[in-house]
Amino acid sequence: MPKTRVQITDVILRDAHQSLIATRLRTEDMLPACPDLDAIGYWSLEAWGGATFDACLRFLKEDPWERLRLLKAALPKTPLQMLLRGQNLLGYRHYSDDVVQAFVARAAANGVDIFRIFDAMNDLRNVRVAVEAVLAQGKHAEGTICYTTSPVHGIPQFVALARELEAMGCQTIAIKDMAGLLTPAKTAALVKALVKAVKVPLHLHSHANSGLAAMCHWKAIESGCYLIDTALSAFSDGASHPPTESLVAALKDTPYDTGLDITRIERVSAYFREVRKRYHQFESSHTGIDTRVHVNQVPGGMISNLANQLREQGALARMDEVLAEIPRVRADLGYPPLVTPTSQIVGAQAVLNVITGERYKSITNEVKLYLQGRYGAPPGEVNETIRRLAIGNQPVVTHRPADDLKPEMASLRAAAGTLARSEEDVLTYAMFPEIGRVFLEERAAGTLHPEELLPPAEAQSAPCYLAPTDFNVTMHGETYNIKIRGAGHKSEERRPFYVSVDGMPEEIMVETMGIVPTEGGGEARASASAPEPSDTGSRRPKARKAGDVTSAMPGTIVDVLVSVGQAVKAGDGVLVIEAMKMENEVPAPVRGVVKAIHVKKGDSVTPDEALMEIA
Repeated sequence: MPKTRVQITDVILRDAHQSLIATRLRTEDMLPACPDLDAIGYWSLEAWGGATFDACLRFLKEDPWERLRLLKAALPKTPLQMLLRGQNLLGYRHYSDDVVQAFVARAAANGVDIFRIFDAMNDLRNVRVAVEAVLAQGKHAEGTICYTTSPVHGIPQFVALARELEAMGCQTIAIKDMAGLLTPAKTAALVKALVKAVKVPLHLHSHANSGLAAMCHWKAIESGCYLIDTALSAFSDGASHPPTESLVAALKDTPYDTGLDITRIERVSAYFREVRKRYHQFESSHTGIDTRVHVNQVPGGMISNLANQLREQGALARMDEVLAEIPRVRADLGYPPLVTPTSQIVGAQAVLNVITGERYKSITNEVKLYLQGRYGAPPGEVNETIRRLAIGNQPVVTHRPADDLKPEMASLRAAAGTLARSEEDVLTYAMFPEIGRVFLEERAAGTLHPEELLPPAEAQSAPCYLAPTDFNVTMHGETYNIKIRGAGHKSEERRPFYVSVDGMPEEIMVETMGIVPTEGGGEARASASAPEPSDTGSRRPKARKAGDVTSAMPGTIVDVLVSVGQAVKAGDGVLVIEAMKMENEVPAPVRGVVKAIHVKKGDSVTPDEALMEIA
């Protein structure tokens, strides 16, 4: 047996909390642990990329570049690793080559040492520029195979991918088992085939959803893979990864001994165990062992976000329907591996199919782009009926999608304008134009406020309680059951709440009217004024007529595509709405003329409202 030390990448600062608490861990809760993390002796710490960039801007109101700089300063001895989506970078579309090169250059300059680069379709045309950019910066390029199972995936295909990644210059090759689909036998067979095919080291990344990942680690190590991803036990298992401590203990006094100090690891894990309590509101009930993953293939990083997004839509009870629909949508799209952005593309479409009650009644813009070939070549044949429904007779791209993109950095700098203080700010705007601009505007105005963290129930004093989410209200002798389904963005004076009244979805706007004393002698804002259920502050009418334009789910207006007086045909796009991070073009329900528009860009909307009137 070879005496080869196993080295560990701990994902505590990125994938662990992305998988279990919807990527909500704040930098301020990471930094106190850094001295211990840096002293442990990890091969690397995964600390950036994935959904962290989006979550920093959207929810935490943190500059993700500043997070990277702070972590690099606090972890000087340990290489920092990021997850990079090839030509997608950290967004949900392909970027021009000059944007990819600029992003990699700034990420390297700000502290990234190892770039794990993948393409959701395993279309390696979409990773080549990113790999070349990493090598040009003198950093470590880890080429990645997205592992999945389907009628069109198998070991020969994965071996071919590994050989091509090695030929590109990748110094290591990762097996990214994002949905926890590997079994011990499949792991051994795959690793042995890859060891025989390539000379560079292999790195295994496997989520613990199905309960098999720790066994897969052992079989991978026995078969010649000596780089392993784990998570500190405070954020391990379920949709996350097997615990670091367990692997260190299992390998101690074997030829594969990691040499890591388990006492120090346990100390820092205890710290994160206490930190996790602060984020109890983001804990998902769908993060335990779930063998259904071998059917629905929902990856660890997606499941907690999917549950959170369904909760915001008032549809968490329909999770099982969505999980059953995901494999059907995936088959329609040619069996893409489910990893960002394809996991979001498939997941959001599955949610729409379930919520609207009709498959593909509403099709997201991202599905349309996917079916046009704008994300790359699907691994298998797509459902041509769905393709025609989505894009009609539009041509399908067969070359590298980014070949159609002109250089973008100059136009992005112009669009970001004076809000951008640095090249990093321009790239922030590039990744997420809408939320990036809002972040930069709020930073300039000094109004950045992270979402509220609710106090743990057990830490509250007697006079202070968490508000109930399911209760009855009696007015004039009539009793109504009220369930709080979610809440919109909270401003200082008002906040929308999505509720159901006796099962019917409604929205109320709660406005702050005054201050009342609490039992503890302090003060609390009293919320009064509950306008009509459909009132979102703009007095929109309820949808009643055939020509009323509505949204399939709560979301935010991204664009208004028509104006009053404009003639439209049934099916023409009239609005673009963002829901669950995906854009959805809303069609005109009838042929006619736009008589009234009740929304503007940036408005929050719900399904019962008439957003536009066509007659």
